[in-house]
Amino acid sequence: MPWNASDIPDLSGRVAVVTGANGGLGFESAKTLAAAGAHVVMAARHQQKARDAYDTILEEHPSASLEIVELDLASLDSVRSAASQITDGHAVVDILMNNAGLMAMPERRTSDGFEMQLGVNHLGHWVLTARLMLAIIAADAARVVTVTSTAHHLGRRIDRDNPNLEGKYSPWGAYGQSKLANYHFAIGLQREFDERRLVATSLVAHPGLSRTNLQVHAVAQGGAGRGGHFWHRAAARTGMDPADGALPQLRAATDPRARGGEMYAPRFMQAGSPVRRPILRRIGMTKSIDTLWEVSERLTGEPLFDSSSE
Repeated sequence: MPWNASDIPDLSGRVAVVTGANGGLGFESAKTLAAAGAHVVMAARHQQKARDAYDTILEEHPSASLEIVELDLASLDSVRSAASQITDGHAVVDILMNNAGLMAMPERRTSDGFEMQLGVNHLGHWVLTARLMLAIIAADAARVVTVTSTAHHLGRRIDRDNPNLEGKYSPWGAYGQSKLANYHFAIGLQREFDERRLVATSLVAHPGLSRTNLQVHAVAQGGAGRGGHFWHRAAARTGMDPADGALPQLRAATDPRARGGEMYAPRFMQAGSPVRRPILRRIGMTKSIDTLWEVSERLTGEPLFDSSSE
């Protein structure tokens, strides 16, 4: 039988942090994790939308345990503040779902000067994961799930000399770079866990094509071009319901049979039930991961592991 939300085990007593929990796949993930008994930290930038999502989940699941934490991944100060709020309230984090993201937008910079898609999709999550690391490794068997996209196949590894694509920016090129960074981050984090003999695991998921606001926002911002309009129409006509689109990341986060370093995705690439997919190790991937680590630490000033988490 295909895996679905009813296969999620009891998560009572577990703490799950979901970024972008106010809408789309993040909302569906937060709702499903809460329905399974987890205490869900809804980390989101838009506070009114987060409150509306919070109320909607409680209407459907009155016993859900939820809290809202303000998180703007385009500001490292906001990321650090959110992480402090989370760790002040929770000694452990059992599930961290790095879900939030932007797609194919006109060239912009974060408040820290990073190219916006790299900053939000990867660097913000890098710092959040680093700041939550002590709580992650304090859990019995925590999972970090990072959401990528099939666009990672078209992305180029991060350029250590020009990570912000200055003078070389294109909306889809930047998106592909950020999604490949997500992919490499998940695989590289598992390598770090293994080297330190930690029980925490890192997995990667991609949701296929789902009917969320991601394509809507890409078109509305005017940077996605013909590709944006194509994917907007495709999502509207053939995309999966967001509840189904969230299943790969939910399976990665909760399936007892899932293992670190694995990827979960729709059976038919853009649609279908969530299944384990092979990690395609391109030539030079180890070097690409090493470069990602070097650039991410340099840009953010934060290693994923410090001396206190060794």
